[in-house]
Amino acid sequence: MAEMWDHPSPRYNPVGVPTMTQSRRTFLKSGAALAAASLLPARSAFAATPDAPLDQFAYGDVELLEGPLRQQFQANHAFYAALDEDRLLKPFRQRAGLAAPGDDMGGWYSWAPLDQLSAVDNGFAPGHSFGQYLSGLSRDFAATGLQSTQQKVHRLVSGLASAVSEHFWEGNRFPAYTYDKLSIGLIDAHQFAAAPDALKVLDKVLDSVLAHLPPAGISRDAQYARPHTDESFCWDEPYTLPENLFLAFKRGAGQRYRDLAVRFLPNDWYFDPLAAGQNVLPGKHAYSHVNAMSSAMQAYLSLGDPKYLRAARNGFDFVRAQSFATGGWGPDESFRKPGSGDLGESLTRTHSSFETPCGSYAHFKVTRYLLRATRDSRYGDSMERVLYNCILGVKPIQPDGHGFYYSDYNSDAAKVFHPYKWHCCTGTFSQVTADYGISAYFRDNRGIYVNLYVPSRVTWTRGSALIALTQHTSYPHQPTTQISVSASAPSAFPVHLRIPAWAGPGTNVAVNGKRILASPTPGQFARIDRTWKNGDRIEIDFDMPTMLEAVDAQHPDLVAPVHGPLALFTVGQPPATVSRQDLLAACQVAPGSTDWQAKSAAGGLDLRPFTAITDEHYRLYLNVAG
Repeated sequence: MAEMWDHPSPRYNPVGVPTMTQSRRTFLKSGAALAAASLLPARSAFAATPDAPLDQFAYGDVELLEGPLRQQFQANHAFYAALDEDRLLKPFRQRAGLAAPGDDMGGWYSWAPLDQLSAVDNGFAPGHSFGQYLSGLSRDFAATGLQSTQQKVHRLVSGLASAVSEHFWEGNRFPAYTYDKLSIGLIDAHQFAAAPDALKVLDKVLDSVLAHLPPAGISRDAQYARPHTDESFCWDEPYTLPENLFLAFKRGAGQRYRDLAVRFLPNDWYFDPLAAGQNVLPGKHAYSHVNAMSSAMQAYLSLGDPKYLRAARNGFDFVRAQSFATGGWGPDESFRKPGSGDLGESLTRTHSSFETPCGSYAHFKVTRYLLRATRDSRYGDSMERVLYNCILGVKPIQPDGHGFYYSDYNSDAAKVFHPYKWHCCTGTFSQVTADYGISAYFRDNRGIYVNLYVPSRVTWTRGSALIALTQHTSYPHQPTTQISVSASAPSAFPVHLRIPAWAGPGTNVAVNGKRILASPTPGQFARIDRTWKNGDRIEIDFDMPTMLEAVDAQHPDLVAPVHGPLALFTVGQPPATVSRQDLLAACQVAPGSTDWQAKSAAGGLDLRPFTAITDEHYRLYLNVAG
């Protein structure tokens, strides 16, 4: 879910703009301190985060400018806006006994009787991603103001209204999962696209599914203990429901949504042990249990209980402790036992290293929550890793519904499409790219926080002044960014700049060509207080080191080169022997290039970031000697 502290997101007119390097070890070391602090009594926990949460800008306040993020956002917006509405509504209409024109979507999305499923058109989760497409389109409209997108959202809500039926849930593997996606779609359609009947349809959907939901936010183990048709009927995700139920309540859907959110909180087996510092992640499904951490954050915000903040903070620390150099996690969609060496072993055992669009969406959500609640810039560092090394390198979805699912970190890796069409990652892909803008900047009643260094413009009013910050940057391929200030009148406020934990001592910040901060503290927001005038300019030069990160402690010589936030993948066959010094000496073939080279006694290496890899084979981790 995107706008976590819930405020209106006005439509945005693109022409209405005024004319005027982290190491994982560092993060974990400081994260361990956070985890220790999080085990203090409630009064101390509140004292650790004394300020109110940072506010999120509305979707329409942030415009992505020309660059990779804008290109991916626009491509997704166009793709999902062109999806055939009859095909999207077909499984709902079929189960309601209505006329269902249009071709089947196929793949996971279409409905078929359980005894008639096939490997190609398998009906695994009928209609499961409808709500995610609806949510993504609603956010797209809020960001662009494109009336055709709003009209499509309204038609989809209206079409679903007549097709809601309890029969839809009969024989459904994933009633909680699918209901959760329908819920976010409808509350986003209400909030961001002003769909007039969205909350009424939300009530109809809840009425239809209630009898098919479990009694609480039970675990997968508990689902296995209940009667079930086959194993796949034990993979539902009721423990993720509270986030969107709390949001539905906040957006005016009624008290019963708050009550249901409390009912589905997975306290006994998940949040309580996490809050107490117990790592219960090993063996659990990776994406859904990270996604559930956003439910902990909504519980913290809605109920005021610091236990839920501790649960999310500790849980995220545990995730980071077994993340790859890319920021991705969960090989084969499963968390591993700490100290087992399983992360390193996975590099030869699977090509399914990270469930990328889904995992990136969950990662963006929980890091937004945690950054805003704690003002800890290292959550922004982590978001940045996943942005450049995971989601921004995803292959575009194909017209027939084949999409990118797993990033592959195997010793012989390649980018491929999932064999089944319209899988879950086609839903989260639409949402995460819509959220790029709202992840870049935050604010409080005093000033603004710059979280991501991406080509973009954020616009807001401060008193009677209209203010805009505009970034033109090729970061991280060039270690610098420039932010220009537009102001209709001089205005005094602080600008907070995220200084990544990896940043070296040569990092500096200048205003209007004059250096004002030399060696700002890495892993914090640097604050610049001044009266800003139209035409002011902030320049940040990053000291961006190259480091080597081992996949885990049990494989200290299996390392990935990381330049600032950017993991570097070897393309083609690497030399037989490579030393640490060889990799640390890797350099760009030209300033700003995505091509890197390194030399070894056994031959040269070609390296590229994930975004620059297309169909060639690649390798993230290399065995090093010396």
